[in-house]
Order: sequence, then C-alpha cells, then structure tokens
Amino acid sequence: MAKQTLRLAFFLTFFILAAELIGGIMANSLALLSDAGHVVTDLFALGLAWFAAVQAERPANARKTFGYHRVGILAAMVNAITLILITFWILWEAIQRFQHPEPIQPLVMFVSAGVGIVVNLFIGFGLQKEGDNLNTRAAALHVFGDVGASVGVILAGLIIMFTGWTIADPILSIGIAGLIALSAWRIFRETTDILLEAAPKDVNMETLVDDMKSVEGVQDVHDLHVWSITSGMYALSCHVHIDDQLMSQSALILQNLETMLKKDHNIGHTTIQFECHTAAKKSCSSQGLYCCMEHTHNHEHDEIVAARAQ
Repeated sequence: MAKQTLRLAFFLTFFILAAELIGGIMANSLALLSDAGHVVTDLFALGLAWFAAVQAERPANARKTFGYHRVGILAAMVNAITLILITFWILWEAIQRFQHPEPIQPLVMFVSAGVGIVVNLFIGFGLQKEGDNLNTRAAALHVFGDVGASVGVILAGLIIMFTGWTIADPILSIGIAGLIALSAWRIFRETTDILLEAAPKDVNMETLVDDMKSVEGVQDVHDLHVWSITSGMYALSCHVHIDDQLMSQSALILQNLETMLKKDHNIGHTTIQFECHTAAKKSCSSQGLYCCMEHTHNHEHDEIVAARAQ
C-alpha cells in the first residue's frame, strides 16, 4: 500500500508544481514561485520514498540477509536533511523580502495556492495512513510543509490585500520554516538511532531483562542487544543462562521466550543462544559490547550519585 500511495502522490505533485509555476508567473508572486521550488523538493522526496518502498519489497539474499528495509531509512534521512536545508532557504528568502518587498496579484495567487493546498492535503492524509513507516512519514512531512507554505502565502496575500502590510509575507515564511525544521529534526534523530543500532525508544531494557528472567527455566540474561531493522521492525540477540540439559528439553523455554518478546515487546526477530553456567562465565570476558545489564546499570548509577554529591 505504501508503494501505491507514494506513486499516486508523486504524479499528483507534478500537477501542483504546474499550477504554482503558472500562478507565480501570472501573479508576479515570489512567494508562489518559492513555494513551487519547495514542491520540486517534494517531488524529490516522494520519488526517493517510492524508490525505497519498491526496494523494501525485494527479498533477502546471501549478501543482504536482512533484505533492503534500510533503504527506506536512508531515504528518510536524506529527506530530513533536505527539509532542514529548505528551512535555511526559506529564512534567506524571508530576509530578502524584508529588504525588497515584491508587489503581487492576490487573486491569482489565491487560486494557485488553493490548488496546492487541496491536492497536498489529499496526498498527505494518504501518506499518514502508513503511519508506522518512517520513510512515508518523512515524505508526508514534505507534503504538509508545502501545505503550510501555501496557507502562509494565502494569509500573507489577504493581509497585504486589505492592509498593504507587505512584511506579513516574510513573517509567515519564518514561522513555517520553524515548524518544518522541528519536524525534520525529529525524523533525522530517529533515523540516526536506527542506523546506529540504538535500542528502540519504546523498549525499556531493564523491564525486558526482568520479563525474560521471569520465563520458567531462565536463570540469567546477558550480551543483550535490541535494535531496529527498520521503523517498527525490532530484532534481538542475547545469551540466556539455563540449566545444563538436552536441547529437546530447552525447546519449550525458547518458545516461551519468543512468544513473550513478540507479545509484550513487539520484537519479532530473535537470536537466542542458550548456555550453561561454565560457558556464561567466559562469553563476555573479552567483549567490548554491552554485555551485563546489572554492571552497566550500577556504573551509571554511581556516576549519577557522584555528580549529585559534587
């Protein structure tokens, strides 16, 4: 569904671009022409997101064992960076408008901006239905950012038409730039966390360990890693300490662990290594990765206590 929605959005955006370019030229509106430039970035964002959605459907292979889901994350990061750059461009244009106001033809500007608002709202709400997909969320931000810009153009046009106060145009542009920058930063931060294999923000590691230890037969958990393959697709690997027993006897423990992780923590891809007491002592001796929850937690706690004491 994400692929079909993005494809429709991509072609509808061409219609918006044509309407704003023609309207901007006829109305002599720098605001509309600038918004048309923003629409070009929408085309880039939607095309990139569409490409990423197609790539995500490609099956995993011997070299790409997790498939191509990260293509969507890379696309979302590029879109977020593009949005941040757009905000700087809008700020620059706003400064120019403060210094050199441009006369406009409000009625033509209203029609062109109105077309952009209607079509972009249709596209944006369609993309929002794919809410769990970070890639389409980033593309939707581009679209809603353009809606905000078009609304700003209309409001500025109304103010200028009735009051002659031309500074309204750059003031609204700065406000729109701030909203776009805030949303873009959130997307950029989330994509960075995924690429750095950070634990998902809705997974509490200590609660996760406690839940795993509560499964019958589990004595301890260590060398635990939780990360996102892509937005909403979580993976886990860990060592689980159990009694020395036959593999057939431990199968129920593994099944109960996987069921609990999927149901309570939305972790669908797990790699769990069982080990007995002797192996558990050696497995973390030379690892530089996050291994023992208790030790790390106590270390952080000691640092916090020491900082407060100072």
